[in-house]
Amino acid sequence: MNKPSKHILVCGSYRRGTPQGICHKKDSAQLLQYFEEEISDRGLDDIMVSSTGCLKACDEGPVVILYPHNVWYGKVDEHLASEILDALENDSICEKNILA
Repeated sequence: MNKPSKHILVCGSYRRGTPQGICHKKDSAQLLQYFEEEISDRGLDDIMVSSTGCLKACDEGPVVILYPHNVWYGKVDEHLASEILDALENDSICEKNILA
């Protein structure tokens, strides 16, 4: 496995081993799958995607973090996920729904 240059973290709302929070209720598992499929379809081999425990930003869920850029996105859906990946393909950052 090559070390990825970028890592997308999708809040899975895991607390004590069980998905319980808002991100999970807003289909973050499907969002994770969407990212994985799009990354594969686009041939973006330098991007890894992972699920996380609760990121404690429930009012903004589903929450996605982009590293190493340290950009947090809120209210992410498939449309915004696509825009995030579009920006990464152009070596830039999507400016929509960034959490302060």
